[in-house]
Amino acid sequence: MGDRHAHGQHQIHPQHQLHVQPHHRPLHEVRGMKSQKGPSATQILAIVTLLPVGGTLLCLAGITLAGTLIGLAVATPVFLLFSPVLVPATLTVGLAVTGFLTSGAFGVTGLSSFSWILNYFKQGKSMAPENIEAAKRSMGDAAVHLGQKTKDAGQTIQSKAHEGKEGTRTT
Repeated sequence: MGDRHAHGQHQIHPQHQLHVQPHHRPLHEVRGMKSQKGPSATQILAIVTLLPVGGTLLCLAGITLAGTLIGLAVATPVFLLFSPVLVPATLTVGLAVTGFLTSGAFGVTGLSSFSWILNYFKQGKSMAPENIEAAKRSMGDAAVHLGQKTKDAGQTIQSKAHEGKEGTRTT
């Protein structure tokens, strides 16, 4: 080290620093300073309010799950003992619901048909034959769709009835 000083080789490197005045800061720096402050009072209030509410609801969900599992464990033997009565009762209720839904579908179809006929006569104009054909096709499609739905419901009920009969025979 003494050799360098002896030869007189000193290098000076000037450093240029960019000084930015406070009122000329770029926008991204100002936004960055704003987010460094921490959470706002509204955010803290929301956390303080929602944390106990969320914890309480989570505890209630756990208690409800435990109660449901205990109730299922107690009710399962009862269901097994009374299954010869419950299966036919379930089938009867299923058939009744299917009947009411089918009745409602037929009623809505009938009312819409009457409404269409009433509007047709109120207008007093004859409809073009292509409109009548289109209406016939759409009514036919609706009838086929409704028939298929009813057939599917009947098959589902029959399969459940067979499963119920087989289940009572094995027990």
